[in-house]
Amino acid sequence: MHNPSSEIPQDHKAGFVNIIGKPNVGKSTLVNALIGEPLSVITPKAQTTRHRIKGILNGENYQIIFSDTPGIVENPGYAMHKAMNQFVKSAFEDADILLWVVDATRPKETLPKSWLEAFNKLDVTKFVVLNKVDAVDRSSVEAQLLRLKSQVQAELFLDISATTGYHLPELLQAIIDHLPNFPPYYPKDETLSDLPLRFFIAEMIREQIFFLYREEIPYSTEVVIETFKEPDDESKHYRIRAIIYVARPSQKHILIGKGGQAIKQLGIRARQRIEHYLGAPVYLELYVKVLKNWRDDQKLLQKLGYPL
Repeated sequence: MHNPSSEIPQDHKAGFVNIIGKPNVGKSTLVNALIGEPLSVITPKAQTTRHRIKGILNGENYQIIFSDTPGIVENPGYAMHKAMNQFVKSAFEDADILLWVVDATRPKETLPKSWLEAFNKLDVTKFVVLNKVDAVDRSSVEAQLLRLKSQVQAELFLDISATTGYHLPELLQAIIDHLPNFPPYYPKDETLSDLPLRFFIAEMIREQIFFLYREEIPYSTEVVIETFKEPDDESKHYRIRAIIYVARPSQKHILIGKGGQAIKQLGIRARQRIEHYLGAPVYLELYVKVLKNWRDDQKLLQKLGYPL
């Protein structure tokens, strides 16, 4: 339900731009670059994003709600993977613009057949962006754009680099041009995302787990903020207590490390990241708990915010 004020111009545009693609193609980097704030976790590892993260970009005459989705998992191994795919499917349902990101460093990449068919059939504005073009030669870029145009029905095909900013102004302008005339969905003076602050704090801790640990550890963890207290008259610090769930006792030992050194390093890096984000000192407590087979526990996944 909208309550546009008299200050909103009649030609104001607003809409939802939902971003899809395979894991590690640069969806989160693109959203963060367009918004100018680090909303999404970015690491070199695939399947970092697990939820739909809505970031909001406001201009004088527009409001864009970006939805960064998890990478499409072709062969889901856990109930969690199926839930991540549900997030992607939901992006097909409420998009004003559906934006498919392709990695230029994978020359023959495409969407799985069923996803590609659904994309082509969808009756909304569709963009295809070829990302990471700074890492390949120009002839490869042109060949890939031709291949994509032969496979995909879309209003725009554009080569970009989310890391260098190449063609991002053109992409942003194309998005604005294709948005419907509509008043803003969210207050324009204060909103960066519709997700709670706790969500982003948990994501920052999980981000550091991806940077510090190898192999299956990052994929076997889930971070839950148990306590979040803002500064008050007695304390100038944020006080945050986070639980890191793992699937097996051996993973708990690795996460903690010999003499607690690994989790101490995790705590330092995560605290610095959170302090930079909040702009205030943080007292951070981290605890590790074993929750066997949590990635297949449907009740727990639902509690953690995964759609089932």
